[in-house]
Amino acid sequence: MEEKTYGKPRREKTNYRSKRYSGNKSDESKSDFKGDSEGRERRKKDFSENPDGKKRFSRQSDQKKPFKARSKKRFDENGPNKEELQKRHYSKKKQLEHARMRGPKDGILRLNRFIANSGECSRREADSRIAEGRVSVNGKVVTEVGTKVNLKDKVCMDGNLLSPEAKVYLVLNKPKDFVTTLDDPMGRRTVIDLIKNACTERVYPVGRLDRMTTGVLLFTNDGDLTKRLTHPSYNKKKIYHVFLDREISQEELDMVDKGLELEDGFIKSDAISFADQKDKKQVGIEIHSGKNRIVRRIFEHLGYTVEKLDRVFFAGITKKNIPRGKWRFLTQEEVRMLKLF
Repeated sequence: MEEKTYGKPRREKTNYRSKRYSGNKSDESKSDFKGDSEGRERRKKDFSENPDGKKRFSRQSDQKKPFKARSKKRFDENGPNKEELQKRHYSKKKQLEHARMRGPKDGILRLNRFIANSGECSRREADSRIAEGRVSVNGKVVTEVGTKVNLKDKVCMDGNLLSPEAKVYLVLNKPKDFVTTLDDPMGRRTVIDLIKNACTERVYPVGRLDRMTTGVLLFTNDGDLTKRLTHPSYNKKKIYHVFLDREISQEELDMVDKGLELEDGFIKSDAISFADQKDKKQVGIEIHSGKNRIVRRIFEHLGYTVEKLDRVFFAGITKKNIPRGKWRFLTQEEVRMLKLF
């Protein structure tokens, strides 16, 4: 019987179909492909009894399983955890919103969680301090771990009142014609108007800037950090860019560097120099005093008028990449720097 073919290979090309169905193969292979009973039985026997054949069919899966196990173990040991991924890929605003959504709807929560939310320590450390009798609720010392409190309760640790809100830290590039206050009786625009959509927590400006002074202004609800940043004993560095109405001499800058006697006491700069050597009207001054309008009063004492004053640096925080009138949350590294140094 003449053997039937299903196609012819193209010239100089391999036609898979014609090669597979043509008469080039042996009778044994053709019978296997056609599905005769002998071919099926032989393939079934090879797969079930022949270890080499079985290994050939499972080779790919055998190679993948150890690789998956090793990669998963390596990720569990050295990879970032869920919290680190959230902090890396989500903004501070979204993190705070997520924390509020996970909070207790009825206002009741465990005491160790209340302490942890205040930012004082972790839950495990909070349990240790509770057992040591260092925590009080509404004036009564609590030593039982697992105690539940209300968000409105007054919780103190080591005599310090704790806040159940998450700590918020942000920096604003303050524009001019905004007063640094929560509410102005004269109806002027305040810096709170610029950050009112930043968070639901009630934050306060750290220190003050004059209405016409621009630059770095910090906000937080962390009272301890506010005290650390504003008290002169901590010597937090502030750098101002001053624009005067006329040129100033190097001799007068040396006078400021050595110190001046103002109406409210002696004052001196930590460093002072020309901000631009080609423009003697621009001065850069570093100072740590928190007295009211101190930079303007220094130059007014010398007979100059400050036309523009910009704070470019405060306690290690700058306004780099922040447009005038805009704000951003501080990073964890920046917050840690403010608390430690």
